[in-house]
Amino acid sequence: MKLKTAKRWFNWHKWTSLICTVFLLYLCITGLPLIFHEEIEHLLEDNKTAVTTGQQKLSLDKLASIAESKYPGEKVRYVFWDENDKNKVLFDVVDKPDAPYEKSKYLVLNEYTGEVLGAPKTDGLMNIILKLHTDMFLGIPGKLFLGLMGMLFMISILSGIVLYGPIMKKFDFGMVRKNRSKRLKWLDTHNLLGIAITAWMAVVGFTGVINTLSDVILGLWQQGQLAEMTAPYKNQKPLTGDFSSLEEAKKSAEKTITDMKVSIIVFPGTPFTSKHHYAVFMHGNTELTSKLLKPVLIDAKTGDVTDSRDMPWYVNALFISEPLHFGNYGGLALKIIWTVFDVFTILVLITGLYLWIARRRAEKQQWKTISKDEER
Repeated sequence: MKLKTAKRWFNWHKWTSLICTVFLLYLCITGLPLIFHEEIEHLLEDNKTAVTTGQQKLSLDKLASIAESKYPGEKVRYVFWDENDKNKVLFDVVDKPDAPYEKSKYLVLNEYTGEVLGAPKTDGLMNIILKLHTDMFLGIPGKLFLGLMGMLFMISILSGIVLYGPIMKKFDFGMVRKNRSKRLKWLDTHNLLGIAITAWMAVVGFTGVINTLSDVILGLWQQGQLAEMTAPYKNQKPLTGDFSSLEEAKKSAEKTITDMKVSIIVFPGTPFTSKHHYAVFMHGNTELTSKLLKPVLIDAKTGDVTDSRDMPWYVNALFISEPLHFGNYGGLALKIIWTVFDVFTILVLITGLYLWIARRRAEKQQWKTISKDEER
């Protein structure tokens, strides 16, 4: 590599790394507990059992009525199921369908008895850490800013690879010069750790950038596929009054897509459907397909299925990226691997910051020496 080219790559690596280092440290530290968020939440929550045998499940309409009775004058807008919480269903109750998420009241019910099992803590420790990690409590601007830091991180990874290749032609791969200066020893350690976990950093960095674009991706889906699916209802007046049976909407979706399970039901008027449809989101049964959703739109007046399509590639990319970013595939073993690599990344960032500070000090000392020689 020519000297001029190498210097250009070095500058790219130095400045992109410097700009994003503090924020990446912040993301790595807040990301550590989120790798085990399911396990931590399980320990913190009241583990009131909902397992019931020998009974028939109550209809969703009855369960929704129980949830709404706890908040008079308000209505259900989302219904959620979690494969890890058998026999439980979660209702989101609000005063109007387009209310901000901060206004949501959540209730977990036993599907067999209708017993209210409590509510997830939206202001709990893990939710606070998640907000810190995803948008720093700044909403969409915070997400996009962290996405920009992620892009700089990807550039620093690429430039680091470009620089490391020519260096290793002159030395043994993975060498750490322990008998040289402290700065050289830290430089070799930084390079070795960085190149060893490059693939992991690239995966987590890239999926992180995709996750910060979730609101943009939702907007594209709303204006694209969702608009096409609901086009015949575009000029109709929004539905008012009672909707068709929620239980029948669930059964219709299950009959339409027999090899998938219901994950979420969305009521008319929310951002994930139209003002005329239930949207029943189905998920697959394998580790990968369980992360992907497929919508079934059901006319909330007649109860008829009107459309169902596979999600566009960019939405599926988001669905896959979110769990992959936190190592939420393959159980505890992968989470432990993610934790080890996260710690190594923290070390790479700290050593990189140390090397920049040490280099600055060396340059200042060199200038002082030159100045003294000139005075003499």
